[in-house]
Amino acid sequence: MRSDAIKTGIERAPHRAALYAVGCSKDDLKKPFIGVVNSANEIFPGHMQLDHIARWVKAGIRSAGGIPFELGTISLGECINEGTPGMRYNLPSREFIADSIEILAGAYPLDGLVLIPNCDKIVPGMLMGAIRVNIPAIFVSGGPMLAGQIRENGEIRLIDISTATEGMGRAIRGEISEKELERLEHAACPTCGSCAGMFTANTMNCLTEALGMALPGNGTIPAVEVRRTHLAKDSGERIIKLVMENVCPRDIVTDESVYNAFVVTMAIGGSTNSVLHLPAIAHEASIDFPISRINEISQKTPQLCKFSPASQYRLEHLDSAGGVPAVMKELGGLLHLEAKTVTGKSLRENLAAAEVLDHKVVRPFSDPYSTTGGITVLFGNLAPDGAVVKSGAVAPEMLVHRGPARIFNSEAETTQAIMNQKFKSGDVIVIRYEGPKGSPGMVEMLWPTALLCGMGRDREVALITDGRFSGATRGPAIGHISPEAASGGPLAALHDGDMIRIDIPNHKLEVELTDQEISNRLARLPSFELKVKVGYLKRYAERVSSASSGAILQD
Repeated sequence: MRSDAIKTGIERAPHRAALYAVGCSKDDLKKPFIGVVNSANEIFPGHMQLDHIARWVKAGIRSAGGIPFELGTISLGECINEGTPGMRYNLPSREFIADSIEILAGAYPLDGLVLIPNCDKIVPGMLMGAIRVNIPAIFVSGGPMLAGQIRENGEIRLIDISTATEGMGRAIRGEISEKELERLEHAACPTCGSCAGMFTANTMNCLTEALGMALPGNGTIPAVEVRRTHLAKDSGERIIKLVMENVCPRDIVTDESVYNAFVVTMAIGGSTNSVLHLPAIAHEASIDFPISRINEISQKTPQLCKFSPASQYRLEHLDSAGGVPAVMKELGGLLHLEAKTVTGKSLRENLAAAEVLDHKVVRPFSDPYSTTGGITVLFGNLAPDGAVVKSGAVAPEMLVHRGPARIFNSEAETTQAIMNQKFKSGDVIVIRYEGPKGSPGMVEMLWPTALLCGMGRDREVALITDGRFSGATRGPAIGHISPEAASGGPLAALHDGDMIRIDIPNHKLEVELTDQEISNRLARLPSFELKVKVGYLKRYAERVSSASSGAILQD
């Protein structure tokens, strides 16, 4: 075993002494050592329950004959730092988390890892780190939050945090009072867990199943259900088998499983952030997965599900309908069914008993919401390397749009202008210098989009940016424009009033300027100067790649 490096031999006497000091017995030194990497945090609801998950993971490890050692890593909750300068740290934290997994597994000769994430950047960060160190590993997340409930006109209405976020726009518009907004605040997040809709956290947790790195149910079992506890114990037991069989992440995360994950993303209408994270995960596994492949997948994958923010359904409804296995069973032949999984079985074997229990939640393959997937990558003279839109959450009348640019150079500037309603119907709001390098950190544009949706303007106004969006975003919000403005991308050349054409069905994002005019304007611009001069964000901005390649750090 890998852990023999600190357990056997005369020269390991000091190591054994230290292990005895943390509670190990002599017999324990004969057993597999398993790191339980817990990202618990008390400042946001997605991770407040993870100590409970860790306890049951450790119980499972012990019952299967292993010795667990709990280790920690950082976690940031976007529901807390959204719309603040702190949001700059969220995407960069993904790289830090991946590095921390490498450091922990490099410093301690562990035989396997159980990784416990839940929210947005922690899931992909841990996946990236687990693939990098490539020792047996399994994921068990904290689970989704239940939907909140309020009573309106004598009926119960389900809500979630996006309802409260969009409530800001409704309050500004005068549609609801501040007291009614406060009522939404109190009802929106009734339990612990990742936010209840198909936002980034739940998308990525569902994709741990599609990748084969978690047991069935990991993406959808609600945080507060006892089944989540059972899943944690089962995952602890399963890691011992993975260690004994020496099944490692690179045996599971292959080109085929990444492909499967993108197919599932399209079918469930997942977050656009998956287009950042899956290529970064693939990169760690030495898999080349350019975003140009995403449209190929989308073209042949029907959207079978719509969840909040695109419908009234939440993750609890997907769980009741059969979960991710039900979606994959419905997708059938679109998937690489011989892909390996942490269950020890192929995906085909895992899905043998799966079935859709509610065809209102998971539509039949023959009767989808759309014959194409819920995410589209756009190209054109504004996005030579691509841009991303959650097309499954765009109103039909806004799938094709032409309008004048309304330029802003930061999210904060845009938010203030929207709150003061300094835009017109038909405008294309442009937010630039918010990409991975420019922001730095590629912050989410949730505040501007939530305000527009809350004001009912998402059917009249489009928004494009080199920043990114929350999975809770809906409407014609196009992000990840690459190259970004800070790297001299065409977005930096735009002026107020330039006419922009959006054609989502034909994958186009263009400005009505000649290539020569764009080039001339860019040549007149001063060199971009980093906004942050010290610390981690400065180092990040100096090394981060384009969003089109997953915003990974370059060597």
